[in-house]
Amino acid sequence: MIHQDKEVKTIKNRVKPSCSCSHDEPVHSDNDGHNHEGHDHEHNANGSLFQLFLPSIISFVLLLIGIGLDNYFPQDWFKDYIRIVWYAIAYLPVGFPVLREAYESIVKGDVFSEFFLMCIATIGAFAIGEYPEGVAVMLFYTIGETFQGMAVNRAKSSIKSLLDQRPDEVHVLENNVAVKVKAKDVQIGAVIQLKAGEKLGLDGVLLSDSASFNTAALTGESKPDTKKKGDIVLAGMLNGSTIAEVKVTTAYNDSKLSKILELVQNATTKKAPAELFIRKFAKIYTPIVVYLAIAICLLPMLFVDNYVFSNWLYRALVFLVISCPCALVISIPLGYFGGIGAASKNGILFKGSNFLDSISTIQNVVVDKTGTMTEGVFEVQEVIIKPEFDQAEILKLVNALESRSTHPVATAIHNHVGAIDPSVELKDIEEISGHGLKASYNEKELLVGNFKLLDKYVISYDIDPSSIVYTTIAIAYGGQFAGHLTIADEIKEDAQETVSKLKALGVKLTMLSGDKANVVQFVADKIGIKSAFGDLLPEDKVNKVNEIKAKNETVAFVGDGVNDAPVIALSTVGIAMGGLGSDAAIETADIVIQDDKPSKIAMAVNIGKQTKKIVWQNITLAFAVKAFVLILGAGGLATMWEAVFADVGVALLAILNAVRIQRMKF
Repeated sequence: MIHQDKEVKTIKNRVKPSCSCSHDEPVHSDNDGHNHEGHDHEHNANGSLFQLFLPSIISFVLLLIGIGLDNYFPQDWFKDYIRIVWYAIAYLPVGFPVLREAYESIVKGDVFSEFFLMCIATIGAFAIGEYPEGVAVMLFYTIGETFQGMAVNRAKSSIKSLLDQRPDEVHVLENNVAVKVKAKDVQIGAVIQLKAGEKLGLDGVLLSDSASFNTAALTGESKPDTKKKGDIVLAGMLNGSTIAEVKVTTAYNDSKLSKILELVQNATTKKAPAELFIRKFAKIYTPIVVYLAIAICLLPMLFVDNYVFSNWLYRALVFLVISCPCALVISIPLGYFGGIGAASKNGILFKGSNFLDSISTIQNVVVDKTGTMTEGVFEVQEVIIKPEFDQAEILKLVNALESRSTHPVATAIHNHVGAIDPSVELKDIEEISGHGLKASYNEKELLVGNFKLLDKYVISYDIDPSSIVYTTIAIAYGGQFAGHLTIADEIKEDAQETVSKLKALGVKLTMLSGDKANVVQFVADKIGIKSAFGDLLPEDKVNKVNEIKAKNETVAFVGDGVNDAPVIALSTVGIAMGGLGSDAAIETADIVIQDDKPSKIAMAVNIGKQTKKIVWQNITLAFAVKAFVLILGAGGLATMWEAVFADVGVALLAILNAVRIQRMKF
């Protein structure tokens, strides 16, 4: 069966498993949510199993009765035209949809489709009087199609469930009255009232003192997450037991969940090499098989003395049925789709099945420190200001300048100092990448950043930055060193476990950071990473990754900041932390980890490895069985029944193997 992969260009609330022939046509979506991939015969995924299998049941019962009347309970009336009509009626429930698809396929210029092969084989069987076998081939083919549809639907279900996580309507407070409004019409700055058990429709900031949220829709983790006033909350989160108020910060179409859905819906457009090969293989392989079948039927008349056309036609038909590459072209896309679904269920979003392949063979994982292996939530530890400066005045200036930055350090300073003094009017504000911020106040130069910033502007200081283990913010005002702040960040609880798991998978680890080298080394030692580099500018990170790639080794980079986007794009596989990560990092990355847990890096590698293993198991099984039975068929040693097993039987085994990944624990 020559199937194009089951693409999910448009996923609606109703998902139908479909089986389609091998076309390279894009998937278009019409208003009623149906997919069109060249040809499409669908099984209603919302119907009962009985409804799904009803055509097959009717054909199966009529076939059994026919075989019984032929062999076990012979009747005088069951012969000639009555017998032909009986088997024709048994054939139609399963055969008519395929005949229709074959006709539509031919009209559109795709003659050598799987429908065409099945029609030739079964009609040919009728032509030589092998009626039961003709019905049986089409019957088992249809059963295989139905099981395939069910398998595809199961693979889609974990992804489809994301679409149910965002409500279409929310309650907006207007004059302290909750008014129901369409989520897409809510403006930034509006206040949403979220009742217990309701899902949040847009991203925002929590206004209530605290609230508990179930974040399973975004992260795959059902454990409640308690948020405090001022914390960011995201669309799709489920409110716990109290009424909460949320101030909207992002438009409906720009929410994290909207971006997730867009990533998932486009995931199947990027094919793994094995999928691309099978699609090309099927387009070349199928015509060759048809011509070989014709040769098997006709060429022997030139060389065989007792040539009987019906015998050699039967062999050719058996050859056709065996040769359908359904096990390959169904199970390979289904295996990758299952891998994407299994990852999505665990809060890991692959932007294409090609990245499942890439991550499975990754040799190096390079991680950023802040926000990746550490929480990215800083707290001011020490404030050391020179006696000749007014500490309150300096902190007021630093707070005002840092408010222009989105770095977590700025939040830590703001939380420590308090509200920004509106009387502070800074001029000529400039962000110097990898160094810090510069501004002018009262005609004096203000510098806030790392000690490299002070070196750049030739500001002398009387401390050794390398002696301080914490992240340090240096301050200079009026051309003089004014002092420094120390800020600490917590290591994520699963960081050490992540390193151990990746090492067990044979992956080498490196940590890169713009933070101080001794701070980076301190964190690296804590979690077990031997190779660590600090004091790096964004271009330095790029150079470090290029050094690894120069050894002809694959590398995955994991980061979350805007400054990580270039190195994410450069790496073999780019991974972004999606919870706190910047939009630039998320859009550039190939894989997004929704809950920011570094342990999901090892899980992503494992899912990739398991998916690839299953795909190659199916390729080996299909080729081995088909090659063996094809030889038997060409030599006249295999009947239609062996052909059915080599086609539909192997396909079903491959499908069952492919869906295993959705049940695996990673």
